[in-house]
Amino acid sequence: MQHPPDLAAAYAAVRARTEALAAPLSEADCQVQSMPDASPVKWHLAHTTWFFETFVLAPRSPAFQPFDAAFRVLFNSYYNGVGAQHPRARRGLITRPDLATVRRWRQVVDAQMAELLARPLPPDVSDLVTLGLQHEQQHQELILTDLLHLLSCNPLAPVYRPAPAAVASSTEGGPVWVAQPGGLVTIGAPDTGFAFDNERPRHPVWLAPYALARRPVSQGDWAAFIADGGYTDARWWMAAGWDWVRSQQITAPAYWREGDGRWQVFGLHGLQPLRTDAPVSHVSWYEADAYARWYAAQHPDAPPTRLPTETEWEAAAHPLAEVALAHGNFLESDALQPMPTSADAAGDTLQQLLGDVWEWTASPYTAYPGFRPWAGAVGEYNGKFMVNQMVLRGGSCATPCSHIRTSYRNFFPTDARWQFSGLRLARDAG
Repeated sequence: MQHPPDLAAAYAAVRARTEALAAPLSEADCQVQSMPDASPVKWHLAHTTWFFETFVLAPRSPAFQPFDAAFRVLFNSYYNGVGAQHPRARRGLITRPDLATVRRWRQVVDAQMAELLARPLPPDVSDLVTLGLQHEQQHQELILTDLLHLLSCNPLAPVYRPAPAAVASSTEGGPVWVAQPGGLVTIGAPDTGFAFDNERPRHPVWLAPYALARRPVSQGDWAAFIADGGYTDARWWMAAGWDWVRSQQITAPAYWREGDGRWQVFGLHGLQPLRTDAPVSHVSWYEADAYARWYAAQHPDAPPTRLPTETEWEAAAHPLAEVALAHGNFLESDALQPMPTSADAAGDTLQQLLGDVWEWTASPYTAYPGFRPWAGAVGEYNGKFMVNQMVLRGGSCATPCSHIRTSYRNFFPTDARWQFSGLRLARDAG
């Protein structure tokens, strides 16, 4: 596994960014759990610290003393190999330890980690530290997405951070299709460099020629879907999706609010007018799939649109990993919302493949041929979730840039939509 050039500096930077994300929040903001799938900010601060204490520090010395032995259970997420866990849906009830105690724990662990990282490390320890940093970057994104859900429950529509200045954007209408040759492609992470176990092994796949839309589906596109009765017409929906729409009374993406005949979108900047040229986000796989079917019906003379497979997505993205137009906004941009394509973006290059919104694919989350989970308790990280989930690709405006790769496989259930999840259309060549 390849590590950052200066592991100590990388550790300090990642931990500092997590603290910065929590800095604008009150103790009450950090305490509340708004739904079982989300966790309080305080829990994220604690769990990421638990990871380093449990997997890196504790095994290095028989005499190691934890900050608080009770935290081993309280802040374990799902690692059965470590022991018992506090129920996920009850994390918001953990009023003690208070936020100040959690922050002191972070400081103590950071000091212990600084001592450890000042010494030469065996490869297995460096690997665990690197994994811990990647793990904390995942929780940085979760801090923002879970906080967004929490703030959306407040009728005051509170602002986490002020909105950035408006930017000029493209006036592109419907999809511009970018042809992809298909053929024998190789996907998955190479043997060198960090990657999660679910990204390996690298393996060949045969693809028929296909095309991808140059940009993600926009908020304006989605408003047209709603206006045409997209949420009230069973023709576009999988049976389970239609049951979900009706039982949950879904009429628009999460955080969309209608008033006086106009849509507004609630985000980390508070309530903002719908921006027709920005990528739509916070839609479930059910909604993404339904939109693709609806769009196909609006263009009967063209090849039917659909969601891309994850292989198609990665095969198109890999050659563009260093191309500027393929990159959208990440956490580092501080946009904290999906942004439109730049006004000067043109040509036939795929745009915003990385950043802005995670893109749903048509692929179920399963193991690659020859998959081997990591050894030990960290082997529970990915493999045991390979059922009843769909793959998303590309990262979002809440994903740290240094965390994402073209081989990165995110995964969520078909009805999940509290993440910055959107879509890009695909179709067969023709």
